[in-house]
Amino acid sequence: MHTSIKISLLVLVGFYQAVQAQEEGKKDIGTETVTVVKAYAPTISDAFKIKSVPVLNDSLVLQKKPISYSIFSVPVASTFTPAKGKATGIEKTAPAKLFNSSASIGLGNYNNALVDFYTSRALSRDQRFDVSLNHRSSRGDIPSSALDNEYYNTKLNGKYSKYDRYLSWGAHLGLQHQMYNWYGIPNGYYTEELVSGIDEKQHYFDVHAGAHIEVEDSFFKGANLMVRRFWDATNSGENRAVLKPILEAPLGEEMLTIKTQVDYLGGTFKNAPVSNETNTPETKYAFLQMGVNPNLKIESEELTLNLGATFVYGMDLENNGNNFYIYPKFTGSYKMMDDLAIIYGGIEGGLNQNSFYGFVEENPYVSPTLEIQPTDQQYDGYIGVKGQLLPNLSYNLKGSYMAENRKPLFLLNPENTSRNDKKGYYYGNSFQVFYDDVRTLGIFGELNVEVDRNFIIGINAEVFDYDTETGNPAWNLPNLTSSLFLDYQLGEQWFMGANLFFVGERDDLYTVATPGTLPENFTMTPITLKSYFDANAHVGYRINQQFSVFAKAHNIANQNYMRWNNYKVQGFQFLAGATYKFDL
Repeated sequence: MHTSIKISLLVLVGFYQAVQAQEEGKKDIGTETVTVVKAYAPTISDAFKIKSVPVLNDSLVLQKKPISYSIFSVPVASTFTPAKGKATGIEKTAPAKLFNSSASIGLGNYNNALVDFYTSRALSRDQRFDVSLNHRSSRGDIPSSALDNEYYNTKLNGKYSKYDRYLSWGAHLGLQHQMYNWYGIPNGYYTEELVSGIDEKQHYFDVHAGAHIEVEDSFFKGANLMVRRFWDATNSGENRAVLKPILEAPLGEEMLTIKTQVDYLGGTFKNAPVSNETNTPETKYAFLQMGVNPNLKIESEELTLNLGATFVYGMDLENNGNNFYIYPKFTGSYKMMDDLAIIYGGIEGGLNQNSFYGFVEENPYVSPTLEIQPTDQQYDGYIGVKGQLLPNLSYNLKGSYMAENRKPLFLLNPENTSRNDKKGYYYGNSFQVFYDDVRTLGIFGELNVEVDRNFIIGINAEVFDYDTETGNPAWNLPNLTSSLFLDYQLGEQWFMGANLFFVGERDDLYTVATPGTLPENFTMTPITLKSYFDANAHVGYRINQQFSVFAKAHNIANQNYMRWNNYKVQGFQFLAGATYKFDL
């Protein structure tokens, strides 16, 4: 209550003072003149700018009228002539002229001879015909051998090819004649009279033909066909026919490849095994394999996988035996650091068809009395790493483990001089095939150095450990192999190279047959063949684009080592020759 009274009194006092001041302001204060000495200069201030455009929702405003443009051209005469300029070019080296034919001939000590001929003719834009002839021979003697060691090997091949955008095909025909001697008898082991009556020569003859076809943009990708007739001078003969069609079909984003194979092998050996007391009975064999291998390839930037399996139905037609086999077929690789390290591995298997022809290619001193069986390679598992340590340095390391049933091993035939039919391979100087179940552990390493574009060096080594079912050594298989090679191009004219290889010790068994005794009771003597080292080199000079000369040296260390028991090689060998290129 008291507060309200005080506020009212203050308001009255203020109102009274204001009225009093108004009354005093009505008094006359006088007049005064003001003179302006500066003209008025107005200024314009900055205008405010709209920073956003308003959105108009009126559909009539947003419509734009179409505008068409046209040009009315009128030709204008011009007398301007541009000056001709000459482009600056880079001096190029003239390309080397290519010739469609070449011929080489060489002669050396031990009466060694070499003949090579090759020609490739274009019959039309999409047809080509190739012919090659190769001959190697030697007529020299090895002093430590009681028999002649001459040999020759001649091959003649012809091939026709036709290429099209969607279909390519071709056919080939080949002939081969080989002559080798069973010369593995040391001096002084038999009397001169007995040695003089031995016919140590063996001749092999081969006729083979084949065809292939490749198709684009089709589920049928192609096929290969091979037919071979192989026989020798002792009335042994073998026939083989192999057909391999390939199919391909998309499976999602990947591609499924199906490889099929039909393989027939049949033959006859007119001569009985050397361990028999008489040359009877003859040996016949016939096998048929039908296989299919589906494979799915999965590929990305860093990973590549091949997933598949092999299914084989094998038939022994001579003995009425049939078996069904399933083998793994997995391979893959992974790039860890681009090309610095690529890890790869796989596990693969297959039913390998052994043949008389294949054994002769590996060891020409086998007797024509072999037992032929396919090898059941259950699996071959391996893992490794390879890559480029430096731009000019590559490497490869691999470990493997293989399981094989009925693996063929070369073993000396028994010495059987009691046979009354005299053959050149009865004297412990020929080889049979011994089948064993073998497990093989292997370690492989390789290193390649490209010093520059013209100089390359490579070295590799492989170590093996064998475990056999019979407990015998793995006959004639080495535990260590190694090789070194180099290739050097010196300028445009000179070229040279060399290769060195080492083979470790091998085991064999010398057996003497006794009449009326079973083979397992024959007198047997274990043999260990020494390791050996061989060095070879070659050098050549190009006189011009068509003509060049060369020289080759083999067994430079002049070691009379034995590749097979009592089969010593020739000592230092030198061969020189020339090559001529031309158009035919």
